[in-house]
Amino acid sequence: MNFKAQRILVVDDSQAILLVMQAILAELGVEQVTCCESAQNALSLIEQQPNNFDAIFTDLNMPEMDGMELIRQLGKRDFKGGVVIISEMDHRIIDLASNLARQNHALLLGNIAKPIQLVEVERLLKKLCTLSCPHTEEGQPISEAELLHALSNSEITPFYQPKVNRATQQIESIEVLARIVSEQHGFTILPARFIDLAEDLELINLVTFQLFEKATAEYEALKDELPHPCKLAFNLSPVQLEDINCPDKLAMLLQLNHLTPSDIILEITEQKPLSSANQLETLNRLRMRGFDISLDDFGTGFTNLNQLKSLPFTEIKIDRSIITHIDTDYFSQVITKSLVDLAIKQGFKVVAEGIERIEELQYLERYKHDLLMQGFLISRPKAKNELIRWIHSWLRMTNFNS
Repeated sequence: MNFKAQRILVVDDSQAILLVMQAILAELGVEQVTCCESAQNALSLIEQQPNNFDAIFTDLNMPEMDGMELIRQLGKRDFKGGVVIISEMDHRIIDLASNLARQNHALLLGNIAKPIQLVEVERLLKKLCTLSCPHTEEGQPISEAELLHALSNSEITPFYQPKVNRATQQIESIEVLARIVSEQHGFTILPARFIDLAEDLELINLVTFQLFEKATAEYEALKDELPHPCKLAFNLSPVQLEDINCPDKLAMLLQLNHLTPSDIILEITEQKPLSSANQLETLNRLRMRGFDISLDDFGTGFTNLNQLKSLPFTEIKIDRSIITHIDTDYFSQVITKSLVDLAIKQGFKVVAEGIERIEELQYLERYKHDLLMQGFLISRPKAKNELIRWIHSWLRMTNFNS
C-alpha cells in the first residue's frame, strides 16, 4: 500500500520519539511529515491550515497541554483527520480516550505502544488509507435543481444490504440505502452526493418517504425469498427526529402497504448529538409504536457506553472505523468487547458494519453468537432483483455448509 500522499503530524515532547517517528514514516514512504514538541504548537498549525493533515500521532503525557486536551480541541475545531495516541494504555484509558474523542467528534484510529514499532505504525496508516478512501462515487454534490428533478420524477431508489447472523446464517434484517437512479441519463448517484444537500434544503423527509414507500412496496417480494422472518432497516437523521409527527407519518406509510412497525428498524446516525426534548420524545414514541431503533455509526459521534443504558435503542451498529483492521487493532478490540458485554447485559443487538477483509470476519467469529455482520465482504448494496439473486446464492451456500 502506498503511503506517499498521506500528510502526518507527530506531536510529542520527546525529541527522541519525534526522530523515531520520522525515521519510521520515511521508511514507510510517507513524504509529508511535520513534527511538534508541544500540543499548543500543533494546534496553532491546525488552526492555520485545518485541512493540511490526514492524521495526527500524539503523545498523551505532555506538559502544559496534554494529549487528551489536544484531542478535545481537535474535536472543537472539527478536525477531519484521524487521531492516533502514542502511549501504553490499559483498557480503562482506552475507554476514556474513545469516549472523549467521540463526544468531541474526533476520529480516534487507535494507539501505538512505546517503544514504537514500524509494523504498528504501518497498521494504522493502512487503516487511515481505508477510511480516507471510502467506497463512494467520485464527484461533487449534485445541485438543488438536480435533487428537485430526482424527487419530482420519483428517482429515489432503494438499494439493499443484508445484516447476517453468523451463528444461525440467517439474514435477520436488510438495510435500505438511498440512491438516485436516473433512467434518462443511465447512472446511479450515491447518497454522499445528495443527503447533506437534502438536509440543508429541508427536503430530507421527501427523500426518506419516497424511499420508504418504494422499499415497503418491494418488501413482500423479498420476504417471499426467505425461509425466516426478516426486517427492513431505514436511516433517519437526528434532524428528522425533531419532527414529533414523524412516528405518525411513518405509521401511515406502513398502513398503506399492510405492514406494522414491528417489521421495521429505524437507524439513527450518531454524527449529530441526540439531546433535544423533541428528539428524545420522538425516539420514545417510535419505540412505543413498536419500531426497533438502531444507533448507526457508533464510534464516530457523541454517544458513549453509559448513555446506551438510558436511550431506547434495540440495536447498535459499530462503525467501520472501529471494525477496519480489528484483527490487529487492540483499541478496536477493547471497544468492541465492551460494547458486546454491555449488549448482553442490556438486551440489545450489535451489528459490526463495514466488514471488508476476511481477517476481520475471522476475528469477529468469536462474537458470532452476539453480533450481526454487515459489509462488502458479505454483500454490497444491491437493487431488489440483484439482492434476490444474492439471497438464492446465500441460501444455497449456507444449506451446503450446515
